[in-house]
Amino acid sequence: MQKDWLKVEKVLKSGGIAVIPTDTLYGLVASAFDKKAIEKIYKIKERDKSKALIVLISSFKDLEKFGIKVIKEQAKILEKFWPGQVSVLLSCKSNKFKYIHSGTGEIAFRMIGPRNKNLYNLLRKVGPIVAPSANRENGKPAETIKEAKEYFDDKVDYYINSGKKVGEPSTLVRVKEGKIEVLRQGRVFLI
Repeated sequence: MQKDWLKVEKVLKSGGIAVIPTDTLYGLVASAFDKKAIEKIYKIKERDKSKALIVLISSFKDLEKFGIKVIKEQAKILEKFWPGQVSVLLSCKSNKFKYIHSGTGEIAFRMIGPRNKNLYNLLRKVGPIVAPSANRENGKPAETIKEAKEYFDDKVDYYINSGKKVGEPSTLVRVKEGKIEVLRQGRVFLI
């Protein structure tokens, strides 16, 4: 299993994409800083280009790589959710990352902690990654690698099989002026 994660590290560092187990579901992943790999994800998922992607991070410091400065009030709220299965939309006005936020000016981030050892270590070595669920647009998220391969076949450079992963996606929220707005109810119930 460990060699699988080392292989994914190499794949992502060389501009490839992979299907891996995340903290919620199987994700179709690429480096958040590799525009070509992300364009490939949109293409093989048949994903609407106006839909932004979720980015997995391993620390608050990773947000700085996107030009995001978290103020104290925001940090207090984020620390309640992170690390955890809550994705938080944060303002990212930089056109440099338009290929991730699709012109919305916001990116959803989810922090992975050391409890998810393999994924956390991957993020520490590769940096932030985009991680939409492993399925085609409006399709059911793949629960097994067999299902993921039925969607993507050889269009994906590497697959990590972690058995059956059943569940819900992360809860998606927006934090604005100290208030939490739930945009998608997922694994974590906030209200």
